Amino acid sequence: MSKLINRLDSTQAGFQQDLATLLAFEASQDDAIEQAVADILKRVKREGDAAVLEFSQRFDHVQAQQMSDLEISLDECQQALASLPAAQREALEQAAERVRLYHERQQAGSWTYTEADGTVLGQKVTPMDRVGLYVPGGKAAYPSSVLMNAMPAKVAGVQEVIMVTPTPNGERNPIVLAAAVVAKVDRVIAIGGAQAVAALAYGTESIAQVDKIVGPGNAYVAAAKRRVFGVVGIDMVAGPSEILIICDGTTPADWIAMDLFSQAEHDELAQAILLCPDQAYLDAVEASIARQLPLMPRHEIIATSLKNRGALIKVKDLDEACEIANYIAPEHLEISTQEAAQWADKIRHAGAIFMGPYSSESLGDYCAGPNHVLPTSRTARFSSPLGVYDFQKRSSLIQVSEQGAQSLGQIASKLAHGEGLQAHAKSAEYRFTSTGK
Repeated sequence: MSKLINRLDSTQAGFQQDLATLLAFEASQDDAIEQAVADILKRVKREGDAAVLEFSQRFDHVQAQQMSDLEISLDECQQALASLPAAQREALEQAAERVRLYHERQQAGSWTYTEADGTVLGQKVTPMDRVGLYVPGGKAAYPSSVLMNAMPAKVAGVQEVIMVTPTPNGERNPIVLAAAVVAKVDRVIAIGGAQAVAALAYGTESIAQVDKIVGPGNAYVAAAKRRVFGVVGIDMVAGPSEILIICDGTTPADWIAMDLFSQAEHDELAQAILLCPDQAYLDAVEASIARQLPLMPRHEIIATSLKNRGALIKVKDLDEACEIANYIAPEHLEISTQEAAQWADKIRHAGAIFMGPYSSESLGDYCAGPNHVLPTSRTARFSSPLGVYDFQKRSSLIQVSEQGAQSLGQIASKLAHGEGLQAHAKSAEYRFTSTGK
């Protein structure tokens, strides 16, 4: 029988190296893709709508003759929402409400304080003006991504959210359009690929330049987002999906096997890992994997993911499991144990933490409320889930009183002279009054 999933033991020699090898993932940059994307960006920046239209005709095989043909009206999106089966529409609206309520709690306010001499210092929080949302189209319909990317932007106060989504052969996905209405997207345009990223980043005759581009896409979209960063902001260039589960052996093995599948089914490079101190339980999970895998529609993808990048790891105890989890810094971390909150206190690095046996990662993907756009490839060590704060900026407020200019000016003058920046020093010294010298 061929190997289903890797088995590791933290007490074995070479464990750290084996773990590092398992985790290793470096997004390959295909030279042909990079060159193609560079050419597309250059042409869209130079030619605007004409280039976007040409690339859309070439790559998506749309029949549009002008950019207005690619505009999807909000009326059409509203009709798509109305056409959904009642149960599906209700689920979409319920998920949206939960996402909205959660993100409203992330709102940051402006603040100031006044010092004894009357100097006022503070911070002003303001939303971005315009944001672009990329949504995969065709068969890859992800209405949940529309909610997770657009709703924090609207909660933040972004004035205009422009959604772009490819429509291969003119195929418009109704549930994606319905989600746009529910998320209060302002404009929907049927374009995709690197040309859509370029249009949002540089602006064209019919598409205004945005401040930030968010949302998932294929290799061409990812390469384009990397290249336009700096001209506009981007959310992240995400790697393959990940799940790490810490288990004490009390959760049914079938549940845990399916939780591993839930991320492995995304693609062959996805990673699913279980940490547990109970050898017999790890054996039970592996047996469950063998039993349930043939029943899964995406069993070939799951099998490749588990064989190449998945693992069942025996650890000494749950304390060690938490240490290993902090090293891995996973996108999704399930703590499927008794008193899960106790172990969550020991976690420093994770995109989202699911506590207790009933908190399956899939609920976080769709409707729990927190954002499902999460850092991958160990970047949870220094980055956070997408949120309202990603669509806001902070401006420092400084209002120095006449009295404050005397004391602060002395400090600034001394430091500026020390740096050899005499104009800086003189600028501060001009504010000195005769009583303040």
